[in-house]
Amino acid sequence: MPSNAAEDEPERPEDRSTPEDRSRTWSGDDGRPASSDEDGASADRSGTEDGSSPAAGAAYPKRDRTNKQRSFWKELPILIVVALVLAFLIQQFLGRVYMIPSGSMEETLHGCPGCTPDRILVDKVTYHFTDPAPGDVVVFRGPEPWVEDDPPVESANPVAQFFQNVGSAFGLAPPDERDFVKRIIATGGQTVRCCDDRNRVVVDGRPLDEPYLHWEGGDREQEEFGPVRVPEGTVWVMGDNRNNSSDSRYQGGGGPRGAVPVDNIIGKARLIVLPPSRWGVISDHNPQREPAAALAAPTWQEGLPLGFGAAASWPVLRVGRRAATAVGTGRRAVGSVEREH
Repeated sequence: MPSNAAEDEPERPEDRSTPEDRSRTWSGDDGRPASSDEDGASADRSGTEDGSSPAAGAAYPKRDRTNKQRSFWKELPILIVVALVLAFLIQQFLGRVYMIPSGSMEETLHGCPGCTPDRILVDKVTYHFTDPAPGDVVVFRGPEPWVEDDPPVESANPVAQFFQNVGSAFGLAPPDERDFVKRIIATGGQTVRCCDDRNRVVVDGRPLDEPYLHWEGGDREQEEFGPVRVPEGTVWVMGDNRNNSSDSRYQGGGGPRGAVPVDNIIGKARLIVLPPSRWGVISDHNPQREPAAALAAPTWQEGLPLGFGAAASWPVLRVGRRAATAVGTGRRAVGSVEREH
């Protein structure tokens, strides 16, 4: 006969304890374990004298919370250092925020006296894969002809200089005075001049379309220059505030010396990040492409291929369905003939 399972079960070590030991190990009718008297916390674990539950924080010694607070303050400097290192790496290799210190790019970028200067995000990755193109707004280090007569002014106080550099890195202070922001008008090998009979800049004999131009003071006449053949490996840059911009027309005495080497370009201006009222994408309208587009078909004609495609889709679908039905009928007829034979 099968024996009783309880009788066959071997005696467990805990069963050897005496009733007195068990009474010390377990407290109360609900069978909850009670802590030993050595830590002095049995009253906190089993509840208050009136049977109510103790406060949530009473179950943990105060020294645990103190240790947690101390560990946070120990980790805080590490977090700050990591954040600064990441910010440095991002701004060195991916992107950086710049503040516009002048009004030469009005009204695309604000920097005029009395207005809040724009903070722009400059993409440093793009030109590792593509070449600078006409219409791009770029930040660049001023080449030697641009800065030879205008050395940067730096504070003699090292502390002030440190905070100036930090503020510049995060777009909270003006950048190095040798950094400029302008729009590319022509690239290496092209010939640029001004102006045609309609007061437009001309590149390789074709007038530019420049909807971004701002005429400060209302004077819409541009000063004539050129023609200038842009040296290979450089770009010709001009400000959107056309009559209030010291750019390739004047820097270095103008001419080929006013062109900016591609190697001096820091990156492409992508976004206005501050102030919030100015959030937006910075236009990179290509001024050289628009004249050719004027010869293209009108907008309604550009939509004709799509309209023809939509109109022809239904007949093609019906013909396809009929062909599929005919093929299926033929296969069934052949199969029935084979079965009869």
